[in-house]
Amino acid sequence: MSQPKVLFVLTSHNKLGNTGKPTGWYLPEFAHPYNVLAPHTHITVASPAGGEAPLDPSSVEMFKSDKASTDFLDSKQALWQKTEKLSDFIGRAKEFDAIFYVGGHGPMFDLATDPTSLRLIQEFDSANRIVSAVCHGPAALINAKAADGTYLIANSNVTGFSNAEEDAVGLSAEMPFSLEDELNTKSEGHFEKPSEPWAEKVVVARGGRLITGTNPASASAVGQAIYEAIFGDVMSTK
Repeated sequence: MSQPKVLFVLTSHNKLGNTGKPTGWYLPEFAHPYNVLAPHTHITVASPAGGEAPLDPSSVEMFKSDKASTDFLDSKQALWQKTEKLSDFIGRAKEFDAIFYVGGHGPMFDLATDPTSLRLIQEFDSANRIVSAVCHGPAALINAKAADGTYLIANSNVTGFSNAEEDAVGLSAEMPFSLEDELNTKSEGHFEKPSEPWAEKVVVARGGRLITGTNPASASAVGQAIYEAIFGDVMSTK
């Protein structure tokens, strides 16, 4: 029996609004789920532009004491330096068991509206595959639609980086939209968040086919939830 396959998606966007500061994908939100899933699945990494996907340098500094992140940074550069182009996976959802969107502020600027990504999500959903994301990765879901034209997350429990967390890092004004507000609107009021900012929170919905995590602290648990959904250990929830 062949290993299950997971498509990891990274942002290609590297500028933080009008600040002039760099952004991209967030180190622990790639490292931790990768470490959970890599021993058991075949992971392919893609981005809208292909090639090198920008790593947010602030995440390197913030998680310099996190061994899993620093080890990943030191030994897995090829994963983000040689990403495949997202468009190459159109029509191939059935080859995979799950698609996973890594967070970082970058997805707020490209993956939220990227037509290739939106088409891929619909194809994964139509094939009954797992759609998953962490932190700002759920930005990729806000405009995603099911094959019947309804929003993918309509009437489904979902989470992502909260307004309180965005305010705490001082970047709410630099974002093109509020992720919490958009997720809450598109899910028809089903946005969930931890009891306090920065706490771990993972939401599993649609019988294990929609998995989201709130913040960097949730990254490992999102990876575990994806593992459980793939290997059949997940409890179905609305």
